[in-house]
Amino acid sequence: MQVNILDAKNQLSRLVRAAQAGEDVVIAHRGIPAVKLVPIDGPSAAPDPIQWLEANPLPAHLRRSHSAIQADIDSGRSDWD
Repeated sequence: MQVNILDAKNQLSRLVRAAQAGEDVVIAHRGIPAVKLVPIDGPSAAPDPIQWLEANPLPAHLRRSHSAIQADIDSGRSDWD
């Protein structure tokens, strides 16, 4: 598919999805092909947050126990009343 720059600006999301699906997407300037949208090879999904947290733990001085976090939540809720 070939689209002119103005059309590409108006439908960029659709063009990106088409390129990600494997379709050839060419953007033209005054009818002359100028650039081609191509998908980036790599992970298609966001990384798992639990795995990321396990691989990147908080520094020791920032870690708190579940009970300490829950106590702060309960304290904050009591201030709402």
